[in-house]
Formats: sequence, C-alpha cells, structure tokens
Amino acid sequence: MDNQDPSLLKDGDKCLVIGGTHKGKSGTVRDINTSKTGHITITVVQEDTVRFKTLGKNVVVTKVVSH
Repeated sequence: MDNQDPSLLKDGDKCLVIGGTHKGKSGTVRDINTSKTGHITITVVQEDTVRFKTLGKNVVVTKVVSH
C-alpha cells in the first residue's frame, strides 16, 4: 500500500495501520495533533474500544466518513 499524505486524515475516518508497532491493526481516527517537530500523531480506536497512538504517516484511510 502507498503512504498517503497524513494531512488528509479526518476525525472519524476508518484507517489501517501499515507501519510501526501497531502494524495490521485498524480502527477509527480520533484526536489528530501536530507535534512541535511537525509530525502528525493520531489516536486510533479499535472496534473493541482499545485505543492506541500512532504517527499519521503509519496509516492509510480505508473509508472516508462524510462530515
């Protein structure tokens, strides 16, 4: 899969983690932040309500939720 521009992430989108510690997990994008160094960090909430943080560059959007 190709990396997408992390700035395209929107709260509520469904995503799949393609890199990092949580590779292979999926869930809903929540709490999008930009760090002082300019990296985008997000919280992903899985179906079973487990939450984890990851970098925006490590995920791809699988389903866009209209806002």
